[in-house]
Parts: sequence; structure tokens; C-alpha cells
Amino acid sequence: MGFSGHNARKRFGQHWLKDAAVLNQIIEAAELSASDIVLEVGPGRGALTQRLLNQPLLRLEAIELDRDLVQGLQQQFGADPRFHLQQGDALVVQLPEANKVVANIPYNITGPLLQVLLGRLDQPAPHRFQSLVLLLQKEVAQRITAAAGDSNFSALSVRMQLQCNCYSICEVPPRCFEPPPKVMSEVICLKPLATLLDAQIAKIVEQLLTAAFGARRKMIRNTLAAFAEGETFQNWLEQARVSPEQRPQEISPDKWVALASSLPSKL
Repeated sequence: MGFSGHNARKRFGQHWLKDAAVLNQIIEAAELSASDIVLEVGPGRGALTQRLLNQPLLRLEAIELDRDLVQGLQQQFGADPRFHLQQGDALVVQLPEANKVVANIPYNITGPLLQVLLGRLDQPAPHRFQSLVLLLQKEVAQRITAAAGDSNFSALSVRMQLQCNCYSICEVPPRCFEPPPKVMSEVICLKPLATLLDAQIAKIVEQLLTAAFGARRKMIRNTLAAFAEGETFQNWLEQARVSPEQRPQEISPDKWVALASSLPSKL
């Protein structure tokens, strides 16, 4: 209804999630209640939108970039007073008030959109969501949720895990979409932490991550040597309980904070 003749557009990264089991797992992970205001980015043809509106939420705020889908979405859901739709680019529009995000994110804007929703480690977004349930490309999801020592553990892992508790909900194969993407996908849940890092410590963590993960195969005795010298360098690592032989992907997020906090001369 309202979407006849509209084909998925590659430039918008459109792949319609159609698998009922996955849609139900997304809804379950969102833990919605009658007081929730939900932000959905890229509702597309409304498969997830329909299930969200079947829940006892207070309001659903949707942002859709594709003008040709807006009319169909309005026709389908506009009679529900809880449904508010804004046509525009979620990367540039002012985000509506919401306490939760539930969305099938277009893969081509994943990084920038995460920054809009959460901010940077050293510059958090002014608005803090209670939770975000997101369908992402599996490769990105694995990097976000990976534990230290895992081959997928990266600077993104550290940044995200210092901002949120990060959980995997389920894997989503290409057949669950129309048209099917060429990659595996995954649903994750992010629950922003109540306490954020001190701004100065966060800034130092960012600088350490940039230096270390810029040469992730090297030991940190080489990549972080510029931050302290000789015995001072050894004492710094010992205080943070980090070995100079470790590589960056072996160092857990809390140890990166320890390194930043115990740096002899704060940058």
C-alpha cells in the first residue's frame, strides 16, 4: 500500500528487512513500554514501523530520507496519532526528542550516524538515549562488541565500550532482506553508560588509540614510546598494569583508561 513501483535504491543503502523472526527479536530487545518515545531512522516500507506501533509506546519519531517513501509511510501509518514522520537526512536534521532508538541503519552511513546518536568519546552527544537497538553490517557489529584479544577488537571497540554496554542480539543472513545485501548483518543493543569519562581523560584515550591502532601489529612499547621515555615509560605501563609487549587489540577498554589516567605528563 503506497509503495507500488518503488524499487530499493542503492545510493540510499536500501534493503528491506522482511524476516518476521528477526523483526520480533528487534522488538523484544528494545523492551518497549507505554512511556517510551522511539526514534526510527530509515523506516523504509515500514515493516519495523508496523511492529513498533503494535507496542504500547508513547510516540514513534521516524526520519526517512527517500521522499518517494514518505507518502506511502504517511498513508500506512498517518492515522495513528503516535506516528510522527520527518523527511530528511538523519545526519543533518535536528533529531526529535526520544529516549530509545530502534532502526535498520543504512550501512553506508553507519559510522557518521553512530557519531550523531552517541557523539565521540571525547565529545559525547548532548542527548543520552536509554538504549539503541540497531541492525548493522555484521563486520561493524562484531568490531563494536568484540572483547580484547579477539581479532575483531579495534579502536572502535574501545570507543563504543567506553560509552555503552554493547550486546549482540542475533545474526541476520542476506535472505532476510529484499533485495538481499552482499554481506551478513547483525542486530546489536547499545545501552549508554550512566557515567561518562572525564573530558580530558577521554581526549588522552583518543590520542593513545590513534597512535597504537595506527600500527596495530606493533607492540605498544614502540607505538606509545613517544608519550613517555625510559624508566618513566616503564613506570607508566606498570601503574596501568599493561605490558610493553602487548599489542593494542590485547588491551581492554578499562586499561586504556588506566593508561590515560596515569600518563606522567597529561597532554
